[in-house]
This record gives sequence, structure tokens and C-alpha cells, in this order.
Amino acid sequence: MTPKQIESAKKKIADIKRTLAAEKRKLGCYDDSRGLRYLPTKYYIQLNDFIGGLSYLKWFDKNFPDDEGFPEFLFEQTIILFKCDKTKQAQQKAFQTFCSNPYWFDKFFGRSFSHFDLWHSSNLTKPEYTKSLIYSSTDPKLTDFSVWLDNLISTDDFVTIKNSYIDILKRLKTESDLEMRYYLVLQASHLKNKLF
Repeated sequence: MTPKQIESAKKKIADIKRTLAAEKRKLGCYDDSRGLRYLPTKYYIQLNDFIGGLSYLKWFDKNFPDDEGFPEFLFEQTIILFKCDKTKQAQQKAFQTFCSNPYWFDKFFGRSFSHFDLWHSSNLTKPEYTKSLIYSSTDPKLTDFSVWLDNLISTDDFVTIKNSYIDILKRLKTESDLEMRYYLVLQASHLKNKLF
């Protein structure tokens, strides 16, 4: 990055923080319907300021404890956690990224999309949504992360949990019994938060 780009990224982070703080002062809470809270992680990664990114994630988790975010935000969390040697948390965020959009890793690695005939609870879980992914495994700054992620998604634990999650989504596609659907959604949620 050029010095001008560095200053621009730092200014964007500061502006977002200032806007969110003003919102909280005015309303007594955060009403961030614009989704500004998801943007700083991208700038921290651009700046290679992973410690700053980790501090931001701690603030985010404290102020938005039930907010998962979008696939790119989950993926950016994975990068930051990995770069800060928070491997266990990075593994969990990687799986949550997969759950948020099962095509995300294929796009990151430049691979053909896997075919999943799943019940999609959101449009965000479709292959088309990966167009917003700005990261690539070919980025030299992400070489270590790319190797780690590729190894992680190939482990028996990851594959087993992934297959269980996919099976649940396949069953949800055809299940009509409301109690069973509720049970399956709970099981999917449990898997998303499972630690490796």
C-alpha cells in the first residue's frame, strides 16, 4: 500500500468508529442498519494490523454478541484470528464461514464450486454471493493463511462436521414436520458453534 492508501484506510476505520460512537451516544444503543460495523476488518487486513483487528473483534463481540455477520466478515475474522495465533478461534470462524456460505472456500482457492443441493436459509449461501470475496489464496500476504486453511478443511474433524451440517441442510430441504425442522435447525446451530 502507498502512504496515501494507508492513511485512507486508517481514516475509514476512524470514521466508522466515530459514527458508531455517535450513534450510541445519541440513541443509547447501536442501530447500525447500514452495516458499518462489518467494514473495519477489511481495512485492518489491508493495513496488516492484525493486533488492531483483534482489538476491534473483541469490541465487536462485546457490543454485538448475537451478531454473526456475513460470510466475508466471518472470513475476515478467520484471517485476523489466524494471524494473531488464535488458532482454535480461527478454526471455529472458518467453519462458521463455511456454514454461512459453503461455496466461499472454493472461490478463495479458485476451485470449481462443489455442488450442494441444500435448504438455504438465506440468499447469502448461494455460489453467486461469492462475487464479493476480495481475497484469494494466491495473495502473497495470505500464503501462510492459505496453507493453514487448506490443511484445516481437509482434516477428518472438519470434514466430519461439515458433512453432518450438509446432511442437516439436505434434510431441512424436504422435512415438513415442524418439530423435526426445529430440532434440525437447533442441531445445525450447535454444529456452527462447535469447537474443534
